[in-house]
Amino acid sequence: MEEEAPPSRLTSRGVTPQIRVFGPMIAPAFGVVLLNVFLGSALGFIWLSSACLLSVVAVLFVRIQIRAMWEWWDARRMGAIRPPRFDGKWPGSIDLLIEQFDAFINDYFGEWFQATMYSVLGTGVFNSDGDMWKFHRSITRPFFSRDRISHFEMLDNYADIALNKMRDRLSSGVSIDFQDVISRFTLDSATDFLFGASVGSLLTDLPYPHHHPSKVAKSSPADDFAAAFAEAQLTIAARNRQGWVWPLIEIFKDRTADPMKVVNAYIDPILQEAVRRAKETSYDQKSLKEVEDDETLLDHLVKHTQDPQVLHDEILNIMIAGRDTTAATLTFVTYFLTMYPSVFTRLRNEVLEHVGPSRRPTYDDIKEMKYLRAVINETLRLYPPVPINVRTTIEAITLPNPDPTGKPFYIPAKAATAYSVFIMHRRKEYWGPDAEEFDPDRFLDHRLHKYLIPNPFIFLPFNAGPRICLGQQFAYNEVSFFLIRLLQRFSSIELDPSAQPPESRPPAEWAKAKSYRKRVEKIFPKLHLTMYSMGGLWVKMSEANEGP
Repeated sequence: MEEEAPPSRLTSRGVTPQIRVFGPMIAPAFGVVLLNVFLGSALGFIWLSSACLLSVVAVLFVRIQIRAMWEWWDARRMGAIRPPRFDGKWPGSIDLLIEQFDAFINDYFGEWFQATMYSVLGTGVFNSDGDMWKFHRSITRPFFSRDRISHFEMLDNYADIALNKMRDRLSSGVSIDFQDVISRFTLDSATDFLFGASVGSLLTDLPYPHHHPSKVAKSSPADDFAAAFAEAQLTIAARNRQGWVWPLIEIFKDRTADPMKVVNAYIDPILQEAVRRAKETSYDQKSLKEVEDDETLLDHLVKHTQDPQVLHDEILNIMIAGRDTTAATLTFVTYFLTMYPSVFTRLRNEVLEHVGPSRRPTYDDIKEMKYLRAVINETLRLYPPVPINVRTTIEAITLPNPDPTGKPFYIPAKAATAYSVFIMHRRKEYWGPDAEEFDPDRFLDHRLHKYLIPNPFIFLPFNAGPRICLGQQFAYNEVSFFLIRLLQRFSSIELDPSAQPPESRPPAEWAKAKSYRKRVEKIFPKLHLTMYSMGGLWVKMSEANEGP
């Protein structure tokens, strides 16, 4: 009864990108070797090597020119024009590449702008297209029904552990890194959701502030797993910035190989055991379509395919979606609550009014809390967890020209087009003159009807169209649930700048920036695959008297 996954178009990890880059060099290099054998001359070898390099450059130059001429002709055929180009002052616009790297490391996010991810994400739902994407989507969709995403018992268990660890550390007068705690919470709940067994990251010690005498916490296998997972994501994010030349940089070693060994050492035995159980079980058509109450996502997936690579890739894709994006959202919501005490007070009052000081919230409670949803949405607007995305054309298309009198822009086939919801969410023509300000009421008052309802595609934290996030409502529920529990337990929250590592504090010159948001920031927002606060989010909180 097993449904086989469609064959992948990529056959081996870490090989295809290098072949694509070095392919044009193979024939000239082989010619150099043969001629050197016949000539037997070191000088000849140098001369021929130089000629080989020049020939490669010439071939690439000719290919670029031919492609440019073809695109110019095809654009004319479609009644369009090619988009404007941004050229640097140096050959190959190397100066722009250097500026981009510097801005990524040192500047505020947003002021710079497939194969890179394959060694980590493989052909999972976020990194695949066509039949493979449809397959992943179809087998995952049933697991995100309302009944599945509103089971809060598991979330409550890990929330309770996280809040207790926060309370214990805070009661000793030491600040906590909220980003670290919430990343542990989402990692443990995500691995429980996926496998039925948590990685157990909440069971280890929390980190201390950089200036604390006990600042070095003991490492554990769970910490190693989380660190390796983050390192792999940082590597593939760097590949995106490096563009097509990244295989040259990693020619001798795949930089994701070592961290993925750590990740796979945890995941692979679980996958193998799930496949073993599945092979010993007979599934009828009813069991394939339905999801049992005690069934994990992995249990559900192995009913449809037992291909270890497909399972591995899908699990990692869902883990990033279920862990990193939720952790980012909760981190930035909490950051805004420290920045805007009036929002914190109003939100906590709503929690106490609808749920009370200790009762576990229900799906209906969350649905009724309009201000809570507005606070989450406003956070997602200013800090979407995935701020940049890329789409690649299957065939040549045109895009509208902002100038109504101009011709549309021509986009050739197989062209990667990046777009940033981070920047779009802050544009005043879409959101009004106060677009850079944090104001949850914009999702409740007249501005909702003025801006968002007439043009819903200005708000895309979960993407849109056929590839809209399957776990959207699950994410809302998890974020809402934890925030309710947090506000039940603690009555105040504030940033602790002294605990923030000095190198992760916003530069002093930001206070003079033209951008309002950049001027008022108290943290340094950064990006790997998802957004995060550089150096953590160090806070102090006061426990509520009426808490559990």
